[in-house]
Amino acid sequence: MIGSLLGNVSQRAKSLLYRVSLVMKPQVVFVLGGPGAGKGTQCSKIVENYNYTHLSAGDLLRAERSREESEFGQLIDNYIKEGKIVPVEITINLLRKAMEETMKKDDNKFRFLIDGFPRNEDNLTGWDTVMVDKADVKFVLFFDCSNEVCIDRCLERGKSSGRTDDNRESLEKRIQTYLQSTRPIIELYEKHGKVRTVDASRSLEKVFADVKVVLDKEG
Repeated sequence: MIGSLLGNVSQRAKSLLYRVSLVMKPQVVFVLGGPGAGKGTQCSKIVENYNYTHLSAGDLLRAERSREESEFGQLIDNYIKEGKIVPVEITINLLRKAMEETMKKDDNKFRFLIDGFPRNEDNLTGWDTVMVDKADVKFVLFFDCSNEVCIDRCLERGKSSGRTDDNRESLEKRIQTYLQSTRPIIELYEKHGKVRTVDASRSLEKVFADVKVVLDKEG
């Protein structure tokens, strides 16, 4: 009798732990679009209005690049200046660390916007290999914007951003990298019905109104 009761308690405890582990697994929305599509700006608006934490792959890489004791700083710098995609191991390590630190500080912070990742097939393969049991990807939020609008926005931003890659030469390389490497990833997710597309060529307010429709529907 006692053994049976203890067995039931044990099963319930295991069940509870399993449910907690599901809740604690990061819920991820990949945010993709060309350079200058407004991903960072829209992510800031989402964070203000919804319980999401914004992680920018580019910002994490730039921060790591400037960290004095970083063993990857020079390597990251070279890739960014060339408009190339940084090796996936470095990016995933930074993203995973940022998610773990966020969740450690606050149990309720398990929803993440990952901005600018995955940017190519290698990124996606790396994520699927390393993070397959560690995070759930809900969908891709795709900010669709013409190349011309993207370039104009970045050149305008470059006047005050201080970013070394906000110049025409780097931008043209980044646009080509995006078209050749990132668009196929978006198309792949589209085949699985996991892309939510927003026309990002309009004003900040109009774009965010569409974003709200997506997030309110997705929960």
